[in-house]
Amino acid sequence: MKKKFMLASLAVGAFAVGGLASALPTASASPVHDAGGVNTVHVCGTHPRAGFAACDAIAVAGATGKVVQSSKPLAAFTPADVQKAYNLKGLKSHGATVAIVDAFGYPTLEADLAAFRKTYDLPPCTTKNGCLSIIGQDGGKPPSGSDSGWDLEQALDVDMVSATCPDCKILVVETDNNSFKNLGAGVNQAAKTKGVVAISNSYSAPGADIKNKSDYDHPGIAVTASTGDAGYIDASAPASFTSVIAIGGTSIVPDGSKRGYAESVWSGAGSGCSDKNKAPKYQDTKATDCKGDAMADVSGPANPGQGGLSVYYNGHFTQVGGTSESNPMIAAVYALAGYKSKTPGEFPWEAKKGLYDITEGTNGSCGSPLCDAGKGWDGPTGLGTPNGVSAFG
Repeated sequence: MKKKFMLASLAVGAFAVGGLASALPTASASPVHDAGGVNTVHVCGTHPRAGFAACDAIAVAGATGKVVQSSKPLAAFTPADVQKAYNLKGLKSHGATVAIVDAFGYPTLEADLAAFRKTYDLPPCTTKNGCLSIIGQDGGKPPSGSDSGWDLEQALDVDMVSATCPDCKILVVETDNNSFKNLGAGVNQAAKTKGVVAISNSYSAPGADIKNKSDYDHPGIAVTASTGDAGYIDASAPASFTSVIAIGGTSIVPDGSKRGYAESVWSGAGSGCSDKNKAPKYQDTKATDCKGDAMADVSGPANPGQGGLSVYYNGHFTQVGGTSESNPMIAAVYALAGYKSKTPGEFPWEAKKGLYDITEGTNGSCGSPLCDAGKGWDGPTGLGTPNGVSAFG
């Protein structure tokens, strides 16, 4: 029997509900997309106003619709699972920096990250030892205003980078708000910071008609972005931008196979075909059946209930997924790969043997290849998920 990474597998009474939960939207009793039999909540909402983005983190919730929190580590996806499931154990980046761009301040970021890393026996990553840096979109002090949803998003981002690449340095760029104008400024700030090899953007908005696409175009840096959590759509910004590596999502559970895990499409993973953005030269348009840029390129774990990461935030552990989980993982894999190229997005398309091909599942009714998994490229998972780092550098 396959074991699910679900909070329901823990003993009753292990959780406290409140604090963060009261500040977030309530969950739907019937989630639109399968989350492994559990209720979920989109921590940043799902309908940002024009010119703004929503983070793509989804937390597991209780029957009342409030985010479930625990004072103890969860029976969820952990750093050990990330390392084992994707063949990353023992790999090092030798101090490469992964930048994370998110909105608003997060006052307890350093303390929460320290607690997460201590719990899972990861080396300390602090501002004092030079591993962690937290700046604003102009390179100065981070913003003072905070937002509970984006705070949890930031916790997920730094925890997943830590789980994937324990020796990576982490730069967090916190923008004044979640407008694309400010988020784009944050990406530009990250790109000009010495040592940054990858920039993680775990947010999205429907459509692709965003004016500042050039903010996401930085040759030589792996700029990754979540494809969103709404299943098949026409396009999503910034993941559908030509210069961006689009990251989809999977469901993953332990099993008795040689790999030790079974992986399939998560039904919420965003996919789509943009008619407003050109396909990058390395994308195989015959495989994608798309004249423009196609989402996704590659994927990682995203189903909150079947592969959601055990995240530490504000004194509690919470189980969080969405393509906000898969995106920072892939950014960290690029850091581990140590690539040397102006177009890091081309590597997975040229070295597909270094990927687990996901061939089961669907995220919509549009058929193959944009909705249904199959051999080779498909919309929800792209070319697949990492099997080590050979496909990323």
